[in-house]
Parts: sequence; structure tokens; C-alpha cells
Amino acid sequence: MRKTTAAACGATALVLGLSGCGASFEGSGSKDAASAEQLAMHADDPWDTVVQIDPVKKCDTPLRDGVYTGTGKAMAGNVTVTLLVDDNRITCLETTQDGETQSVGGFETVRDGTFAKMIEAAQGSDIDTVSGATITTAGVKQAVDDALAQAANVPADQAKSGN
Repeated sequence: MRKTTAAACGATALVLGLSGCGASFEGSGSKDAASAEQLAMHADDPWDTVVQIDPVKKCDTPLRDGVYTGTGKAMAGNVTVTLLVDDNRITCLETTQDGETQSVGGFETVRDGTFAKMIEAAQGSDIDTVSGATITTAGVKQAVDDALAQAANVPADQAKSGN
């Protein structure tokens, strides 16, 4: 009986001792996965940009009303911007990208609408460069200039919109 009791107590102690060894950050066996998960829980989103849009601000360049689509060269493909011009006020209807890498600045700022908000706030292509998305930002500016050149009916390389 003593051996059975001792074995049961030993097994119970072993089970209780090992119960803390389940999959967790440190015990999961993957330090990379643990680090990424911990970082995601504690790090600020580097592409989370607060953009203030003035609802009455308009583009300084005279533009024809309509919907215009422009294209620019991004890091791994093209960026397309579709703009609505109404009474010289620009509304970004859509930004799309081809080939940008997921979880990298350009992909994220196109997907989450940051570039669209920046275009509307600037009422043109004079937007801030997004950290981690420098080349994509340049492509977005190029796409906006292309669309606004169509609205102004001037060649894109001569159009420079802004405040």
C-alpha cells in the first residue's frame, strides 16, 4: 500500500510540476515565434499615422470635375490611385498595389487607407514619406500626379499638385 501511495504521490507531483511546461512564449520551442508574438503585443504600429483632413480645403491647381486614375512605380510593382475631383476638392476613391510585400510599409499603408487619407489631407501629392515605404510613397505621389495631370489636362511630368 505504501508503494502505491508513494507512486501516486510521485505521479501527482510530476504532473503538477510539468503542467507549467505547455506551449507558452518561453516554453513553445520557437523563440522566433515567441519574439514576434511578444513584439506584436507590445510594439506600436509603425504605419499607424494620424492624418487630419480639413473638410473645406481644396486643391490649388484648377481641375476638371471627374474621376481620374493614375499609376506610379512602387517597390515591387505599380500603385494605382483613383481620385474623384468635385469643385476642385479631391477625394481618394481607391489606392491599389501590385506586388508589394505583405507586412511591409507600402503594402500596409495602401491596404489600411493611410495613403488615401494623406492624399485627401494634402489635396494633392505633397504627402509625407511613410517610414518603411519610401519607394511606395514615391509611387503613390507619381500616381496622384498622373491622375491630377489628367484632371488638369497637362502632361504628368509637368503637373505638380499641392497645397
